[in-house]
Amino acid sequence: MRVPLSWLKEYVALPANPAELVERLTLAGLESSGVQVIGLPVPAGLQVKPGDATPVWERDKIVVAKVLKIEKHPDADKLKLVTVDHGAAEPKTVVTGAPNIDVGTSGMKVILGLQGSKYYYTDKDGSKKIFTLEPKALRGIMNDAMCMSNYELGIAEDHDGIIILDETDPAPGTPAADVLGDIVIELDVLPNMARCLGMLGIAREVAALTGATVVEREFLDIASDEPIAGQCTVAIENPKLSARYIAMMIRNVTVGPSPRWMRTRLQAVGMRPINNVVDVTNYVMLESGQPLHAFDYDVLQSRAGGKAPAIVVRAAKPGEKLVTLDGVERTLGPENLVIADSAGAIALAGLMGGRDTEVTAATKTLLLEAAQFDFVSVRKTARQFNLFSEASTRFSRGLHPDSAAYGARRAAQLFQKHASGEVLLGWVESFPVPMTPAKIELNRNEIERLLGTAMPDGEVERVLTALDFKLEPTIWGWTVTPPANRLDIQTGAADLIEDLARVSGYDRLPSRLLAQEMPTPTGNRTLELEERVRDTLATLGLSECICYSLVDGGLGSGVWGAEKPVALVNPISPERSVLRTSLLPGMLDVAKRHLEATGAAAIFEVGAVFLATKNPLPDEPQRIGIVLAGRNQELAWDKQQSGTCDFYDMKGLIESLLADLYIAGVTYEHAKVPHLHPARSSTVIVNGQPIGSFGDLHPKAGLDGAIAAELDLDAILQAAPTRVGYVPFSTFPPAKRDVAVIVPQDTTAATVLAEVRAAGGELLIDASLFDVYTGDTIPAGTKSLAFALTYQAPDRTLGEKEIQKAHEKVESRLRHMLKAQIRGKD
Repeated sequence: MRVPLSWLKEYVALPANPAELVERLTLAGLESSGVQVIGLPVPAGLQVKPGDATPVWERDKIVVAKVLKIEKHPDADKLKLVTVDHGAAEPKTVVTGAPNIDVGTSGMKVILGLQGSKYYYTDKDGSKKIFTLEPKALRGIMNDAMCMSNYELGIAEDHDGIIILDETDPAPGTPAADVLGDIVIELDVLPNMARCLGMLGIAREVAALTGATVVEREFLDIASDEPIAGQCTVAIENPKLSARYIAMMIRNVTVGPSPRWMRTRLQAVGMRPINNVVDVTNYVMLESGQPLHAFDYDVLQSRAGGKAPAIVVRAAKPGEKLVTLDGVERTLGPENLVIADSAGAIALAGLMGGRDTEVTAATKTLLLEAAQFDFVSVRKTARQFNLFSEASTRFSRGLHPDSAAYGARRAAQLFQKHASGEVLLGWVESFPVPMTPAKIELNRNEIERLLGTAMPDGEVERVLTALDFKLEPTIWGWTVTPPANRLDIQTGAADLIEDLARVSGYDRLPSRLLAQEMPTPTGNRTLELEERVRDTLATLGLSECICYSLVDGGLGSGVWGAEKPVALVNPISPERSVLRTSLLPGMLDVAKRHLEATGAAAIFEVGAVFLATKNPLPDEPQRIGIVLAGRNQELAWDKQQSGTCDFYDMKGLIESLLADLYIAGVTYEHAKVPHLHPARSSTVIVNGQPIGSFGDLHPKAGLDGAIAAELDLDAILQAAPTRVGYVPFSTFPPAKRDVAVIVPQDTTAATVLAEVRAAGGELLIDASLFDVYTGDTIPAGTKSLAFALTYQAPDRTLGEKEIQKAHEKVESRLRHMLKAQIRGKD
């Protein structure tokens, strides 16, 4: 929320240096995300980003001036000659093309920039730059001054015309910095501090932090003698969706511009002034935090057939239509809360009014709405229609029903003063279930227990009273009644004690060492191995990605398997409606962007998937996902494309990962996985248990040419040994032998290798497949597998006879166990 200090100081005395105020608010939970300085020198210690401070309005060069006369320029139809009194001995005539002043008028006050003053100007290239005002002839008339606009002074971005002040503004010659100069603080208001979405709420925080006193608003008796009774009725169908609805009537209003001070404040907080009716409702919302809405009463009466309008807060009917103020026709349903009359919906509750009943220049009678709506309903409807506004922000964080009364009375006061309105006596309301004020027991011992230090009674009472809490002393402490703006504190003393620490100052809490020594830290094997997996995959050239756990509901079936995903009761969008059952769909989206940008993708993710169970909560097994696509190397120096990733690149990555974790007993079998190609996929098996699968993606998976793997991280970590030993390497020369066998086509190389290792014993230190052959020289339905074997002893050089004996033992076992034929011998 943007907070102009010139506005805030109307309710509470501020520290002399704004930097001190910003620091105190930040330490109390209202962090400042930026500061804008308008027309004034930047105070010492105040951190202002480049571009957030306008040029200083020099006190003798940018001043208030009163228009004495406006004449037509003799040589230009769109230019005017404005003679002004700017506090000097002689009046000054300036040339202007401002569209919001007319020839023949006078008396208004403007802001005059004299020679040497700095102002903003849009250059020919469209950029916003700072210029220095110098004398210049405009259509034959020398001009050394100018009437300033909001844009030129850096107040706002509008180019609608020059600034026109109120007649009550200071006399000619007054420095503009004294009238329009300001410092605006941008505060990040957290959800639990919704009370600070109004100037009064922030003023109470400042009062509590500084010891100042909040200036409370006094309401004068401004109502006429005519009561509102009989002019309309109000009803609420469901008190759970709306606790209170107030309607007031203001007659004989004159719709026109709001006063200058109000327009300036609205512009300072980023809102565009429209007219005095709309501006008053916005102003009261920004002051108190209570949104308001004004309807054209005469239109409502016409819709009711000339009778008194009957306003009802209800759920929308299925298919009910409403054209909102932005001109969009919206189709509503029972999940949407509306304000309606006998003819239909006239507003979306808490969001936007309807176009049919909006206030126009011809409006004479207002029906003012001040209400409380269920924050969940407002939030859902705002998300449904993408209608987020200042009002919906406040309603969606929760408002106390009592705040509606303040907002209605304050707006009526402003309508009477600035729109010449006649306020009818009283109001019509529906308040089915008034809220009972909470009573919270605050114990001194509990304060000391939670804060670690005692707090003087005087400080407790000072802080809570400044925050508008009501205190009744008890033997053990106080009974505290929260104010209407503190819906966040309704039960328990912990939140009260948090306020005491926050406002009194966290920095004032004493620091002390623990009474006992810190325990010796112990390792967490699971987290350490998980981090090692990440490090290994990154070292192998993969980039880590973190994808959304929420995915499209359509990913729970089809090519990604038949597992029923866990659906969200209240999804933020259809694309984020279920919890993922696989890491790969999100990773494929990332891989597609990598391919588009670089022509290659090599990514991994370590994270949880969510599998539905009979229990309320799903299982969350940890998985490793890997996706390869495109080039498997960077482009060569001659810009020729290198090879593309394939099945064996992925197999090599998995082998390297498992080897780095010292996992042995790894084998591979053909897999049947829905999202993998049926002919190019494999299951990874460790000690007889499958731990995942990998292979080429199925064409229906959405990324042609990609290779994907998904492994069970929990199973991998369980298979990793807790302790690792080593065998000293032999210094004696190894002996190399090859063996080629003819086996049936369905016999796997892993099966043959298992028999080779079983027969080789301790002397066989390595065996690997190096050739597969099928052809006319071997029987149909068979294949030839060739293996390279390495024999070596740790304590001697093997003799030829010893090597031959070991090799023949391997061949004999292959013949006996697999009925294999040894090529070249059998």
